[in-house]
Amino acid sequence: MKHGKRYSEAAKLVDRAALYDVADAVALVKKTANAKFDETVELHVRTGCDGRHADQQIRGAVVLPNGTGKTVRVLVFAKGPKEEEAKAAGADYVGGQELVPKIQNEGWLDFDVVVATPDMMGVVGRLGRILGPKGLMPNPKSGTVTMDVTKAIADIKAGKVEYRLDKTNIIHCPVGKVSFSEEALKENLQTLLDTLVKARPSTLKGAYMKSAVLTTTMGPGIKMNTAKISN
Repeated sequence: MKHGKRYSEAAKLVDRAALYDVADAVALVKKTANAKFDETVELHVRTGCDGRHADQQIRGAVVLPNGTGKTVRVLVFAKGPKEEEAKAAGADYVGGQELVPKIQNEGWLDFDVVVATPDMMGVVGRLGRILGPKGLMPNPKSGTVTMDVTKAIADIKAGKVEYRLDKTNIIHCPVGKVSFSEEALKENLQTLLDTLVKARPSTLKGAYMKSAVLTTTMGPGIKMNTAKISN
């Protein structure tokens, strides 16, 4: 794969044979960022899990202490008092049945996270084919199917990120923006890593975190020392 000049220059800063700890990886990821926009810093963890087994599925959410640096648009499916509660809590869009044709027929997807009260999941379920592949389907494990819509919205707006295994058993998660201070990125990264360590399936034999890479949107990967994280 051919890379541009900026990427090649940034890649020279990374020792491909080295395994970096949290502090060094964060310092380096900031140095390698040279795009003209505020890049997202991302963590990619290759696990030893087999997501085909239900007891090795990993899915959850964590609130990053310093947020994600992104303005998140929240859509809430609710009715009655919960609809009013969601509006008061700062949801960007609130509705019910009437939103189904808008999403299905008009292709409206101007939102980043979907929250639903349990009694609305019958309605939301009809949107599964659209929301599912985009990772937008509400789920109790990530706290997006709940009666406490106020807390759900507050957490999401504060910097809550979801983590889950993809089809290749890798977890991809944002950690913040390049413009964040090293301290803020370190705190976010450590919080995320601690959460992932706790999410290790009890039935898993052998290595859990096979490799972990920190990168920016356009930058090279920085390999992290997983032995120092957890195995």
